[in-house]
Amino acid sequence: MQRREHDLTGEDLRHVVVRGADVRGGGFVDCRLRGVDLYNVDIHAELQNVVINGVEIAPLIDAELNRRDPERAKLRPNTPEGFRDAWAILERRWAETVRRARRFPEELLHEPVDDEWSFIQTLRHLCFASDAWVARMILGDPSPWHPLDLPWDEAPGWDGIPWDREARPGLAEVLAVRAERQAMVRGVIDGLTEDQLAGTVTRTEPGWPQEEEFPLKECLLIVLNEEWEHRRYAERDLDALVSASD
Repeated sequence: MQRREHDLTGEDLRHVVVRGADVRGGGFVDCRLRGVDLYNVDIHAELQNVVINGVEIAPLIDAELNRRDPERAKLRPNTPEGFRDAWAILERRWAETVRRARRFPEELLHEPVDDEWSFIQTLRHLCFASDAWVARMILGDPSPWHPLDLPWDEAPGWDGIPWDREARPGLAEVLAVRAERQAMVRGVIDGLTEDQLAGTVTRTEPGWPQEEEFPLKECLLIVLNEEWEHRRYAERDLDALVSASD
């Protein structure tokens, strides 16, 4: 049974068993778990101040992920040159992933994997992320959206922002939009200065994001994180498509 939008804020839960659950788009914030059992649990999450048995695990997991892929450590830059290096890594990695995807029949690139996005939907979401955090927040376009932009599934929805999850554009069409967005981000990062990186941006026009005095650096870090994580998901899903066809 699928249930949505259960808010347990402030609840005091005792003797609760969660077995066989699939939780997506949720959050555990300012929570305390005592005397609980965690067996066979698979978690993909943003971690901050997560203490298990007295050990803060977020730095340990971060270090292990960086050990597995040392280039990941370059995705949290602090200088304009660092951002340029990070973006070059992402464009190279994504070019490799797209080359791999082109070897698949296009109908498979529309195939959701494990109830997640398809490969083409993933590309559409990255176009949305670039439009939101670079075109809107940094470049100041209040409505930069392309009709194929795809917000995340649990987004609240906004007037004027496209959200057609079921659209089935061709790979070439999506890659053309994607190339424009990549060029836009590259242009911003290529011209990035220390003063800009230390500055803030404000967007209060209707739509999303709406932020006041938001660090420009954080806008770019969000885009880098989206690009890195969704390429990782895309590679995972392409592996699954190969396995399913064997």
